[in-house]
Amino acid sequence: MPELPEVETVRRGLAPVMEGVVIKTADVNRPDLRWPFPERMAARLTGQKVERLRRRSKYILADLASGESLLIHLGMSGRMLISGDPLGQFVHSHPAPEKHDHVVFHMSNGARITFNDPRRFGAMDLLDTATAEKHKLLATIGPEPLGNDFHEAHLVAALKGRNMPIKSALLDQRIVAGLGNIYVCETLYRAGINPTRKAGRISSARVAALVPIIRQVLTEAIEAGGSSLKDFRQADGELGYFQHSFDVYGREGEPCRTSDCSSIIGRIVQSGRSSFYCPTCQR
Repeated sequence: MPELPEVETVRRGLAPVMEGVVIKTADVNRPDLRWPFPERMAARLTGQKVERLRRRSKYILADLASGESLLIHLGMSGRMLISGDPLGQFVHSHPAPEKHDHVVFHMSNGARITFNDPRRFGAMDLLDTATAEKHKLLATIGPEPLGNDFHEAHLVAALKGRNMPIKSALLDQRIVAGLGNIYVCETLYRAGINPTRKAGRISSARVAALVPIIRQVLTEAIEAGGSSLKDFRQADGELGYFQHSFDVYGREGEPCRTSDCSSIIGRIVQSGRSSFYCPTCQR
């Protein structure tokens, strides 16, 4: 499932052709994805100007002139693909419709935005912009890791006394938004913390040091266009490249990249997810 860098990459790709532009027509080609689409979704989107595209955790929100916001979740295989871009940033002409093109936005500037999702684990909803943060999917999400509300004091307080493994704690969206398996593995490697360590038993100094590392890992991943492991594509259809910089994720059995370490990257399963780590460098 796309994590924060992948979703932010898609948002940045969509912004130049959607922000300030009217959705001339919206085609909704099925009644549902992960759950049913809202009533009259096509009619409520058609003719609306997209005032702003923003991201909250792993969700994209398109704020409309109507006072509603379109919430988009990519799920496991969802893609937002641009064709016919009048700004000349994307060379793709409008392709022939495909089987899994479930929602299509025909923009007034000539661009076409297609939501393609073979597995149909993605989702869309329409919600009131003014109260968006109270929506059931957003209400309990913690601070954005690249925002001002995510700081050392917050993380230290949030992890104090926690008996869960640090890996599980950082995956908890109530503690910090948008982190997933890939970037937590990479963060813990850089921090030298074993993924099985109990969160509440890690010193405040080491917990505080996680904050800049999380930000650094996410920033590097966004600059690389995210990580393409299976289905992820940027809005222009290109792959992300951060997977070529992984220190531990997916590298089970390979040498640790720390210069003076001779250990091999290991893998364990925590709550049904693979954790990759160096048994020597991460304590």
